[in-house]
Amino acid sequence: MAEQNIASRTVNSVVNAHYAWYIVAMGTTLQLTTNFVSQAFAILLVVMRDNFGWSLTAIVLAYSIRNIIGALLSPWAGSMGDRYGAKKVMLVGAAFFMAGLMLLSTINEIWQLFLYYSLILGIAQAMFRVNIPTTVAAWFKIKLGVAVGIQQSAGGMGASVLAPGLAILLTQTSWETAFLLIGGVGGAFVFLLVAFFHGDPSDRGKQPYGADLSIANPVAAFSGTIAKIRSQVFMKHAKGTRAFWFLPLVHHLGCAGHAIVIVHGVNYAHEQGVSLEAATFIISIYSFTSIASRFMVPVLADRLGAKGVMAFFYFLQGAAVLMLFWTQEAWQFYLFAAVFGIGFGGEMSAFLVVNRQYFGMGPVRAVFGIQSMGAGLGMALGGLVGSVIYDTFGSYNWAWVVSIVASLGGVVGIFSMESTKRELISNWEESLPEEARTPAAAPAPAPAD
Repeated sequence: MAEQNIASRTVNSVVNAHYAWYIVAMGTTLQLTTNFVSQAFAILLVVMRDNFGWSLTAIVLAYSIRNIIGALLSPWAGSMGDRYGAKKVMLVGAAFFMAGLMLLSTINEIWQLFLYYSLILGIAQAMFRVNIPTTVAAWFKIKLGVAVGIQQSAGGMGASVLAPGLAILLTQTSWETAFLLIGGVGGAFVFLLVAFFHGDPSDRGKQPYGADLSIANPVAAFSGTIAKIRSQVFMKHAKGTRAFWFLPLVHHLGCAGHAIVIVHGVNYAHEQGVSLEAATFIISIYSFTSIASRFMVPVLADRLGAKGVMAFFYFLQGAAVLMLFWTQEAWQFYLFAAVFGIGFGGEMSAFLVVNRQYFGMGPVRAVFGIQSMGAGLGMALGGLVGSVIYDTFGSYNWAWVVSIVASLGGVVGIFSMESTKRELISNWEESLPEEARTPAAAPAPAPAD
């Protein structure tokens, strides 16, 4: 009977949960599904080099161009999400995502890799990268750190499982079969999720989780014209802060630092004599150990302030790379991956929280898009720099130095920003015309006698 009551309460809790928590679950799954091919690029690099005979630099150049395209389009994707709604933008992204993966099954020339992977999937990347996390943020007035932590940590858990799965699929079937399956099943699944992934609480006539319940009715969605005015005024105020300019730089440096390792770690281990199957577990281990910091960092940042928390994990990410100068055997690579994953997971997971602390509940998608542009350019630069260094010197040593310097540069950038103890532009709506302002909280109707 007790077990039945527990089960009943659990079902009731899930059924009656605020829709914001469904958004977290869908956002986590969408992030994992749309990003795992990129996260597991180190596996694709080795497979393409063996199957097609292309150079390391040529393959990584395709990866870098994809990140550049995704980065340059990120501010636009965020602006379109603010103006027309994140859901509409992501439906377009789902079409590009499915088409790009299906087309990858047909490649046999290097130019096809640049067209399908770099261009088509790069466009999809921009639309998802900005609008998934900012949609999660839009649904939470309180407990944003917990929501982001759940999303980020679950994403890391999935990557640790899917990376070996991708390796098995590519080694046990043909390239064509693997990407037909990934594109067909994965693309259909993304379309299904996006259909229920509403960009703002007002789209469902709801308020954000933790909003003031004294407001009688949820705020109606703004029209496209009004939303554009709000986004432009918000952006003008945000540009007057140091945080607006330093956050993209900090994200750029952090991503450049870990991109070198993510893209080249498996190849480095393979060159040291570790088999591809064994080297693949490097991705699984750093993805798995990043779960704790992906969850912990947003929660700590929400409670303690983001700057100090972010700086610590940037430092840890850089310091861990020192281990690669003495790493040769599989167990040593696994030990490195375990330590690196903790710093890597913490580096990326506090940005939604620090944006909330600096900029409040404003239309932040375009601002976050600019930060995502910095991150994407960092991923592109890091992967490419590692390739050029290896092809030039026949060694990754200088690449590891660049990785360390980039992460430590991020620490300096973090401490160059304002304190997170107060919102920087809390009065930005005063610059809006009256019809574009958020309605003030009105007391709920008194209960009938």
